[in-house]
Amino acid sequence: MTNSERFWTIPNILSLYRIIIFPFILYLLLIKNERLFALFITISLVTDILDGLIARIFKMQTQIGAKLDSWADTGTYILAFIAIYLFKWDEMKNEWMLLLVFFIMWMITYVVVFIKFKGLLGLHTYLFKITGYLQGAFIVTLFMFKYYTGLFYLCLCVGILACLEEIIIISLIRRPMSNVKGLYWVLKNKLH
Repeated sequence: MTNSERFWTIPNILSLYRIIIFPFILYLLLIKNERLFALFITISLVTDILDGLIARIFKMQTQIGAKLDSWADTGTYILAFIAIYLFKWDEMKNEWMLLLVFFIMWMITYVVVFIKFKGLLGLHTYLFKITGYLQGAFIVTLFMFKYYTGLFYLCLCVGILACLEEIIIISLIRRPMSNVKGLYWVLKNKLH
């Protein structure tokens, strides 16, 4: 974070909310309260959308904000994986292979970034933003309504591509970066 970056912005507060609420939502999972879990994970997903939109529209993007958002996203993914296993596994167990492939790809992105840069970057590529919206829609639909196989396949296939793009970007860049648009822009900037 540079000296000119403000910490207490609305996007950062929304990301902090998602980090702070994580233990409570985890507790809801441990006591197997699916209804309250669904409510609070939905609130977390909505605040995820809002923090990014507000940051972009009002030019409040910061290095620390990108990292906070990445940590909050990680927590939300962890909660979603646990909840799927606890509450929806009977409905989804036939698709375990695709879920495992996505989970492995997602973990590889973390391993690669931690090996190369010793921490999260918050790349926030367009493809991962699309993945986030699709997976958020899937999670809300799954826990508030019902399981839709097509939406599951769509969000995980796009997610696998997003992970692959991030792995390639991380291997190409020489210094930590945040809010990268995508592989096309990284390659375009490397060529100029």
